[in-house]
Amino acid sequence: MNNALIFAGGSGTRMNSRAKPKQFLQFYGKELIIHTLENFQNHPEIDNIVIVCIEDWIPFLNKLLDKYQIDKVRKVVPGGSSGQESIYNGLCAIKEFAPDDSVVLVHDGVRPFVNENIISECITSVKEHGSAITVTPAIETIATITDGKITSITDRSKCFHAKAPQCFVMGELLAAHEKARKEGNTNMIDSASLMKYYGHDLYTVQGNFDNIKITTPADFYTFKALYEVREQQQIFGL
Repeated sequence: MNNALIFAGGSGTRMNSRAKPKQFLQFYGKELIIHTLENFQNHPEIDNIVIVCIEDWIPFLNKLLDKYQIDKVRKVVPGGSSGQESIYNGLCAIKEFAPDDSVVLVHDGVRPFVNENIISECITSVKEHGSAITVTPAIETIATITDGKITSITDRSKCFHAKAPQCFVMGELLAAHEKARKEGNTNMIDSASLMKYYGHDLYTVQGNFDNIKITTPADFYTFKALYEVREQQQIFGL
């Protein structure tokens, strides 16, 4: 069983959106969260979707799910006080209907350009290796800085950006979260960091550079350009 856990808990402060969280802003007639969800809804290997959402916006999200017929969603649960706690809430919801050995793909609700190939490769990697972290190569120089001074330059060929989906065996990821909660370890930036901290090997899947996270106004213009390119590719068969 393959489950998508979609995090839609951000408040949109960096997008300067006072009225709506960024995941509910409309782009080309659809809310951003719907653009993201449709990739998982339409993927033949995804069985279930759980969404972690800002609690006050759950009724609005449920209306969107009905409007766009996103029927793979099994549950929408409220987020927690941090991203780590929100993911834990989502995992607990998946635990209610999915076995421990099932696959879970953790993905940002504001990362709409994940494609079918990435999702498939992530599922395969988890089944073969137990994990799949989507990465893209670093294309600029990586420097370590202390007190305003560059102290080292890292070999760029060995550097990658960790993105999403980040995918694991569901029971193993949930167990890591529960261990972190018992130890008061609440500062992990993402699932990859958490699993690495608790000794799990992380295998990678090569992602696409357009799988961006929409968090700032500048990202909107990038989204617009990428969306138009994709539309033209479909129309002209490119």
